[in-house]
Amino acid sequence: MDTRKLATFIDLAQTCNYSRTAENIFSTQATVSKYIMALEKDWGVTLFTRDHRTVTLTKAGAAILPDVKTLIQAEQRLLQTIDQQINQTDPTLVIKGIPTISRYQAFQLIFQFNQQHPEINLKFSEAETNQLMASLDDGRADIVFTRLFEKPQAEYAVLGEERDYFVALMARDNPLAQQTALTVQDLAHEPFLLLDGATNVLAPVMQTLEQAGVAPQIVYEGRRVDLILEMLNQKMGVSIMMNHSFDLAGYENVVAVPIHPKQYSQLAFIKRQANQSESVRLFWQFIQEN
Repeated sequence: MDTRKLATFIDLAQTCNYSRTAENIFSTQATVSKYIMALEKDWGVTLFTRDHRTVTLTKAGAAILPDVKTLIQAEQRLLQTIDQQINQTDPTLVIKGIPTISRYQAFQLIFQFNQQHPEINLKFSEAETNQLMASLDDGRADIVFTRLFEKPQAEYAVLGEERDYFVALMARDNPLAQQTALTVQDLAHEPFLLLDGATNVLAPVMQTLEQAGVAPQIVYEGRRVDLILEMLNQKMGVSIMMNHSFDLAGYENVVAVPIHPKQYSQLAFIKRQANQSESVRLFWQFIQEN
């Protein structure tokens, strides 16, 4: 049984809001809906009633919910036991990070830790941002480094004070590029080149645009920063990204202008509270000290 679907069911039962649950599990409303419908099909019951924007737990859903919570708790205990057994003979530490991790201090800290603790088998890799929290939940990662726009749920421990903020990217000869700061409304009539939902940036960007009353004309949506920069270099539109998530070397025709008021994200290491392995403890202590 896919525990990601079970965890989504538990979260939606608490929030009764698809959008909020999507934010909590670092995914999309479409994914939340897909998970819930899959569970309802597998179990042959209706878990929620949906009336316009209102989501309510059904009687069947309320009856099933306690057992689902028990299953998730049992899985967490199982993963912890497995991790403890593995670390008794082969102390490993699996860390996954966002694709742009090399532009943040975390990248250096990971390898400084590796130098100080050669006895620990460090396995580090990058992953799409929307997959990171799931890799914690299913045991594929001990620790992830990701971008947060909201505080995660209580079962996660968070460590990190580094912050980043949104900027507008555009061709150097765009009249807007001459300003020292821009508002979102200033970009209203520009074609947009945006990072997609897999990067975990699309949702806050779209929310910012919506709150400003801007209906963006999106001409490209993808996950390759370099491709967007090349399109900007060719004067194909504007983009909104986090200030430290790109490198303009080689893109002389592209400039970045801060967006005001500034909207920040937190860059942080995250682990499950239940993961108390020795390698995780040592890494957590190292980050706190450095």
